[in-house]
Amino acid sequence: MSNILAIIRKELKAYFVSPIAYVVFAVFFIISGWFFFNILSLYNLQSLQAVSYPALMERLNLHEMVMRPYSYNLSIILLLMIPVMTMRLWADEKRTGTAELLLTSPLRLTEIVVGKYLSALILLLVMIILAFQYPLILIVFGNPELGPIFTTYLGLFLLGAAFLAIGFFASSLTENQIVAAIIGFGTLLFFWAINWSSHTVGPTFGAVLSYLSLIEHFDQFSKGLLDTKDIVFYLSFSFFGLFLTHRVIESQGWR
Repeated sequence: MSNILAIIRKELKAYFVSPIAYVVFAVFFIISGWFFFNILSLYNLQSLQAVSYPALMERLNLHEMVMRPYSYNLSIILLLMIPVMTMRLWADEKRTGTAELLLTSPLRLTEIVVGKYLSALILLLVMIILAFQYPLILIVFGNPELGPIFTTYLGLFLLGAAFLAIGFFASSLTENQIVAAIIGFGTLLFFWAINWSSHTVGPTFGAVLSYLSLIEHFDQFSKGLLDTKDIVFYLSFSFFGLFLTHRVIESQGWR
């Protein structure tokens, strides 16, 4: 465990010594804040218009009209930002030659992989926690449903964890950080949109495509529903990404 903590400290220090963490945080909060402001402004406008129409007022729902659209926008931001967060995790080690030092050190490869992944996961968790300030505004000044808000943010964290695992794997394939970011983004986009053709390939194969879609499982969290199959999917997806990373680095170590 001490070895994993040492790797986590090393990686977190590397994030904040370089401008990567600061730029990612700044862009994330500026864009997420802009989305939240505009979605909330639209809801306020609709609320004012509904004052004269009681039937329309009854259909206004703070979670459905603000939090769900906002959470989907957050997931898109994570889709764009996470490949940038993960691109250096292995690619930079290869470029600078420190990967060989790591692989020949007393540390086990599993400890290195887990430590690097957890460092990125900590950054993701901080981003998710700080982004909670926006629904906190709704809680203080409005009357939203608390359960769906918490399940939505849990879903965002699990979705982000799966994104990180794929970005981590992409970084293990190359020593070029830009190439790693492009591979990571392309892979994530594929698993994001894989269910788009589920209605044209037949019911059996369509169900498989829908199950493999990363965003399909997030939909249940955004509705306030906790289903173990969705949690298991994200955990399995993350584990598989780490397993592939381990195998790639291990094979490079043999060479």
